[in-house]
Amino acid sequence: MTNTNANEPRILDQIVEEIQGVVAKMDEGDLKAATDVITRNSRVYAAGEGRSGFQARSFAMRLMHIGYTSYMMGETICPSMHEGDVLLAISGSGTTRRTVEDAEAAKKLGVKVIAVTSKPASPLGEVADAVIVVPGRVKGEAGGSIQLLSSLFDQSVHIALDALCLMLSRRDNVSDADAEAQHANVE
Repeated sequence: MTNTNANEPRILDQIVEEIQGVVAKMDEGDLKAATDVITRNSRVYAAGEGRSGFQARSFAMRLMHIGYTSYMMGETICPSMHEGDVLLAISGSGTTRRTVEDAEAAKKLGVKVIAVTSKPASPLGEVADAVIVVPGRVKGEAGGSIQLLSSLFDQSVHIALDALCLMLSRRDNVSDADAEAQHANVE
């Protein structure tokens, strides 16, 4: 199906352009700093509410594929965190109550915290050992995107965390074939 108004750009093209704009503003050094926090022996927990929670789940799954022990906060099978573990917490605003509380509690246990947020000067950013700044529009902000609510942030976070996993897999010499062997094969 084609665009009904030939003078307007395609919505898909506009969304891709928005994502490219966010990615262009990101500092790849933030991802490198996160790889320094995540070690091969650390258990990695992921946290986030709403759509940020979906991004956190996706990240935890990809970590499992590349050989890490990963958990999603709030799941019934999630064990207690301990010193030496890592928590990656996602909140566009950096003020999502549950996510900030998880990060603060983790920090008190000696857990390293990686914040993924568009607001590094937020409560989440301030408690973190490393911050991945994703400058996409978040819920409650006006302008900056044709998309609804925090869609631009969510999409950009997914790309950033996939890039982080790629960096970890390269550092750890994990091949695509190795990841495939960890992937659930259901036929």
